Amino acid sequence: MDKKNFTSRWAFIIACVGSAVGMANVWGFPYKVGANGGGAFLIIYIFFIALFSYVGLSAEYAIGRRAKTGTLGSYEYAFKTRNLGVLGKIIGWIPLAGSLCIAIGYAVIIAYVLKALTQALTGSLMSVDTNTWFESFALSGYSVVPFHLIVVIGTLLTLFFGAKSIEKTNKIMMPLFFILFAILAIRVAMLQGAFEGYKFMFKADFGKLSDPMVWINAMGQAFFSLSITGSGMIVYGAYLSKSEDIVDSAKKTAIFDTIAAIVAAFVMIPAVFAYSMDPAAGPKLLFVTLPKILQDMPGGQIFAIILFTAVIFGGISSLQNMFEVVAESILHKFPRINRAGVLVLLCVLCLGVGVNMEAISSWGPWMDFVSIYIIPIGAVIGAVSWFWVIKKDEIMDEINTGAGKKQGTLWYNVGRYVYVPMALILCAIALSKHISF
Repeated sequence: MDKKNFTSRWAFIIACVGSAVGMANVWGFPYKVGANGGGAFLIIYIFFIALFSYVGLSAEYAIGRRAKTGTLGSYEYAFKTRNLGVLGKIIGWIPLAGSLCIAIGYAVIIAYVLKALTQALTGSLMSVDTNTWFESFALSGYSVVPFHLIVVIGTLLTLFFGAKSIEKTNKIMMPLFFILFAILAIRVAMLQGAFEGYKFMFKADFGKLSDPMVWINAMGQAFFSLSITGSGMIVYGAYLSKSEDIVDSAKKTAIFDTIAAIVAAFVMIPAVFAYSMDPAAGPKLLFVTLPKILQDMPGGQIFAIILFTAVIFGGISSLQNMFEVVAESILHKFPRINRAGVLVLLCVLCLGVGVNMEAISSWGPWMDFVSIYIIPIGAVIGAVSWFWVIKKDEIMDEINTGAGKKQGTLWYNVGRYVYVPMALILCAIALSKHISF
């Protein structure tokens, strides 16, 4: 197989689901469902997932396949259709910077998870005071360096052969992610008091439908759960065959990403309620609350190993996408550099910056800055570029190449007059209210 292409639509979808499934699914989605009206929030969230995958996600796939390259080349291509290629060369660096910055921070939290997995394997995690244990590495710098090295170097090695190695690793990681979380969900369902967690998630408070912030929170969660950042999914689109149906692929990506979020919620929230813990604990949910629950649970060590293994699979598959976006763009911009050299450069950059933010006091503000400013701005730049800059016939021709059902003016107008304004609204609120996704 050509290392620059996925072998099939399903290989492509699995890789895209791997990119989309991450920490937002594990600790962000479950709490937001419960805190924003339960079933009412879920209805709004699914509406936005359907809308954004239909136009936003498919547009990112389409521009990548059209330009036959990732972030930098795609923006240059889009702007060239309006004789603004020089502007496109410059503006593409903003969403690309978002991918690299979030990769740097993301690697730290996966290093935390790898440390937890290691201690689950040895059994030492099952006897510690979880709060003290978490603070022992989360509040001090240079505390997870060996795990950090393994995460970054290991992930970069999985990218050595481009789409070929991404495909192979995701074919293992993503099915195991779903299987392991399903096992956990079944076990958690047997806990006394778990039913209260299901009620918290799915009892619909339809009064919340009149609260604008519930809509904003659902929109933000859907937007970033699908990894529509003006960068991430473009490169995977570049590896998609011309014979594949882009809109259908985007739909399937959205379906499996949503299933992953719901399965994660079935594990997290009922367990938290069964033990009267706080469902809004954020990172502490994974590193303090759940380990404490697992300590008290029969067979807890086995389930701790399953939990942290599944989370690592979800995290690594997302990190792969962030690194691949940057690697492909550097190779496109500087073709004389070989892939091995680019991966070494990324390793030095990620670790050089990342090891200095292993303390959560540094990591938190970094991730807030990226999620509040860089990613929303990049997402808006992407949305405007695909529906207002690139010529309509260019994007429509690519959307319909390989399509089983041709898209027409409706698809384009929804993108231009619904999706783009929503991206702008979300960005404006994130900047003004400091909402972090």
